[in-house]
Amino acid sequence: MKYPLLACLALSFFTALSPVVRAENTPALPPPNPLTPDYTAYPEQKWEAKFKDFAFRTFSQEGQTLPYRIYHPAVMEPGKKYPLVLFMHGAGERGIDNRKQFLRFAPTIEFWKKYPCIVLAPQCPDLSQTIKGEGVWVQTSFGALKHTMNATPPWPMRLARALLAQTIKDNPVDTHRIYVTGLSMGGFATWDLIQRAPDEFAAAMPVCGGADLAFAPQLAHLPIWVFHGDADDTVPVSRSRDMVAALKAAGGHPVYTEFPGVGHGAWGPTYSTPEIWDWLFAQVHP
Repeated sequence: MKYPLLACLALSFFTALSPVVRAENTPALPPPNPLTPDYTAYPEQKWEAKFKDFAFRTFSQEGQTLPYRIYHPAVMEPGKKYPLVLFMHGAGERGIDNRKQFLRFAPTIEFWKKYPCIVLAPQCPDLSQTIKGEGVWVQTSFGALKHTMNATPPWPMRLARALLAQTIKDNPVDTHRIYVTGLSMGGFATWDLIQRAPDEFAAAMPVCGGADLAFAPQLAHLPIWVFHGDADDTVPVSRSRDMVAALKAAGGHPVYTEFPGVGHGAWGPTYSTPEIWDWLFAQVHP
């Protein structure tokens, strides 16, 4: 299997959303607006074109604000319910610009065209942009060999969960077909979400993340396809291997794909593979 766009994405990470170079002593750039992007100060990147139909919105609760993007099918049939895909980005895509969360999701095929659905993509602020210092989806060291899930998640995750609930309430969502996927920190978030609400999702696809092994029995019934690169030096591949083994020991039937020679970039060959989306949308919660 080839791994398209990995090299391109690695390069684009360093240039993504870089502000226009300005002469010394010129006024500072305004902060990014999560609702109205400033493409003059922060030029649009080529990888953003794929997500042009995703609306810019924000969600507020607990005195905090979470930027998010949402996609609705162009034509929605009256009375019809639609699947929902929740995408959780990685640590490198944190911010408040409401654009960068798609950077490493760029290799994905446009599954929303083949499978009309609602796609929800919140953006976690980084550590300098959050009042309480909780600029993560999951509070753990991503390089650790294991972790125990905290009873209370950090506020960005609390708001992401509340946003999901509100989106389900306000939209014609098929509650039997709610899916979650995420990469790196978002892979940890994917595990965290299904650990906290194992009966809310029809399927999950965590990419190079890590779970709390103690929750394997509660997740054994859930269709899960796990992805990791065997050369990952950021999140140990053992995090996925160990949870897959724990799920199987608990009677589960997870699918596991380990990419040989791939480091911390398993999202490229994962999201660019049409078959994984066919599998995801075939899953229906009883």
